[in-house]
Amino acid sequence: MRTRRAATALVAASALLLAAACGTDDADDALPEDADPTAEPGDFPEGSTMARLAEAGSITVGTKFDQPLFGLVGPDGVPEGFDVEIATLIAGRLGIAPPDIDWVETISSNREPFIESGQVDIVVATYTINDPRKEVVSFAGPYYVAGQSLLTLVDNTEINGPDDLDGARVCTVSGSTPEANLLDNFPEAEVIPLGTYSECLEPLRNGQVDAVSTDNVILAGFAAEDDSFELRGEQFTEEPYGIGLALEDEEFRDWINDVLEEAYADGSWERAWEQTAGTVLATPEPPAVDRY
Repeated sequence: MRTRRAATALVAASALLLAAACGTDDADDALPEDADPTAEPGDFPEGSTMARLAEAGSITVGTKFDQPLFGLVGPDGVPEGFDVEIATLIAGRLGIAPPDIDWVETISSNREPFIESGQVDIVVATYTINDPRKEVVSFAGPYYVAGQSLLTLVDNTEINGPDDLDGARVCTVSGSTPEANLLDNFPEAEVIPLGTYSECLEPLRNGQVDAVSTDNVILAGFAAEDDSFELRGEQFTEEPYGIGLALEDEEFRDWINDVLEEAYADGSWERAWEQTAGTVLATPEPPAVDRY
């Protein structure tokens, strides 16, 4: 599997992710389970993105490289996690095997530019669907609904939920939905934006910040890897994760939504969850697709 590297520092691979994820040798030898090994360009409308990708036999996917449970670069240098499995499932329905997926690191600030410029075909990267983003890109899904929460040191007795953020130094990612929510709704907190969520962890360890705030599933992955961290309080937003693609490509969006609904029905979505995020988190009900 080909992987482009960015300069952003990566956290160590999560030991909790199972060998069944797409980076394993077995996964590199075959299409993912429930994929269509016979898919050909002629199976899709002429001129469609699906036909183009099937003809090329490859797809370029933007995902996170530093998010335990969702998108984390593994020991073999390829990403693993729930987002990766969802993207691999979509590729498989196009007849594209895991070695022919080109993984590109996307962070919160470059997801729309990468889609707009054609650097990626889709983005599956803990990517919250919201109205401002819909003006720039399209979304299929959602395929999961997360919620913003807080990560602190275990011995922090001052912060037990969002009501305790007055005067707190809270690290998040520049240009992200959690940053916007903190700035809009918690004006007494000192928001410290960095490039990636993993960059917030060392400042949290050494006391430069009091908390890290983003989606609960991302924070749960960090807490599972480091027992000095603890997730605090209930989630205080709803963050529907979608698959980003080119703005006017309604045909491709509808097709991906069909694939997601099939994955809900045939159990492949649930298997993807249980092999990755489900090693730490309970299995939720899949959300209804929003065909806006």
